Amino acid sequence: DRLHCAHPVKTDIFTYMYTHTHTRVSMHTHKLHWPFHFPHPPSDALSPEGLAAFRTFLKSEFSEENVEFWLACEDFKKTKSSTKIASKAQKIYSDFIQADAPKEVNIDFHTKNDISQNISKPSLSCFDAAQSSVYCLMAKDSFPRFLRSELYKELLRKEQDRNQKRWLPFL
Repeated sequence: DRLHCAHPVKTDIFTYMYTHTHTRVSMHTHKLHWPFHFPHPPSDALSPEGLAAFRTFLKSEFSEENVEFWLACEDFKKTKSSTKIASKAQKIYSDFIQADAPKEVNIDFHTKNDISQNISKPSLSCFDAAQSSVYCLMAKDSFPRFLRSELYKELLRKEQDRNQKRWLPFL
């Protein structure tokens, strides 16, 4: 399954990386490039360093709520208990969706309205449209800027140095 954005955008992050960066890197460093790998589940491709750097970058742009919301939704989808579904949904709603939420994400009126009307009886898919919208925003806007940032370039240099040191004894 791939997420499809309303506007054309490459959602296959590996393809994006190969076509939009000039640095060739090993498969080992691939996880570094982007904290999420689609198709789902992204947890298989989470890089702690990449995610931390991307979060730092988003924080510097005052948009860290986007990745926090995305991760909260991923965690929510794994919930098994019906009582926890209700409490987690309410927490996500109050943190990210409701008007004047402390970490309010930028989603369209209809999506926000649908969530608001159904939050009293949430399903595991109740945030899917909002999550997809936030993902598309990050993929089209934040992520390309992150790839051009000094923070990302420094992270990539460190990973390349680490890989080079690992193989130097065998040269």
